[in-house]
Amino acid sequence: MKMRGEKNHKTCSFLAPPPAGVFTPCGTSLSLTFRPAAMLDEAVGLGAVTVLGVLEQAYFSLQVIYARRKYSVSPPCISGPPEFERIFRAQANCSEYFPIFITILWMAGVFFSQGLSSLCGLLYLYGRLCYFWGYAESAQGRLAPLYFSAQVLWVLIGFSAVGVFLSFCRVYLELDLLQALGHALF
Repeated sequence: MKMRGEKNHKTCSFLAPPPAGVFTPCGTSLSLTFRPAAMLDEAVGLGAVTVLGVLEQAYFSLQVIYARRKYSVSPPCISGPPEFERIFRAQANCSEYFPIFITILWMAGVFFSQGLSSLCGLLYLYGRLCYFWGYAESAQGRLAPLYFSAQVLWVLIGFSAVGVFLSFCRVYLELDLLQALGHALF
């Protein structure tokens, strides 16, 4: 129990003291990073793709708001002219897949390759943008971009699975399969 006038001296450190020059709100013992700064610099591509994805979701939501005004469809109604319904469904479909995409993007980036995962993330976002625009024009216009973005998502799922499997083998079985493969090939 804290007595009146006594200062709170709890430790704010998670793993290590912060590097020099890092602002720490509760003194020099706080480190909000779980990884060294160099590792965080490597994840900047994943972070950039995540921010772009969030901005894309905001764009899709704004398009629904504009379509509601244009076609006089007041909330909470979700039915109206076919033009409105296509825009609404395109936004809803993109939103439904977004949590899966973000999870798999980061899993693939952390356990497999941040560069390849970021590139796949950009391709996925481009595919979803084309999907949205195609669906807004016609139901048929959504198909090619839908298949493209689904293929990219499966590639990210594959990267994630391989990366997690290799990490599991290295950490828990003390077996570095990539090193063993390199020795076997060379």
